[in-house]
Amino acid sequence: MEALFSVLVGLFFAAAIYLMLSKRIVRVMLGIAILGNAVNLLLFTSGRLTREVPPIISDTMDTLPSTTANPLPQALILTAIVISFSFFAFLMVLTYRAFQDLGTDDTDNMRVAEPEHPEPPPAGY
Repeated sequence: MEALFSVLVGLFFAAAIYLMLSKRIVRVMLGIAILGNAVNLLLFTSGRLTREVPPIISDTMDTLPSTTANPLPQALILTAIVISFSFFAFLMVLTYRAFQDLGTDDTDNMRVAEPEHPEPPPAGY
């Protein structure tokens, strides 16, 4: 089961990097969302995948038995989901605002701060 999830994590990372290298901001945003999900799945896989064995430490033991899943990565994933969703919402608002101002989502055409043919600075005072 962990091998299948590892392959899925690799596919998510590959798709995320491919989308983040695009010129279109919407694709970059989708790449960031997929990257967040890949990291969450990686954390989930690192905590062992087992079914129907609750992570409860009995009175006679000091640590979790090796047949249970580690609950710490699952708690980290819940935090990461909230953070990645808020980050994605913030990126969506920034992208929409940039599209309203500039009329494009192509990063090559968004060169307001760095125009291709800048005006020369004033020659003298």
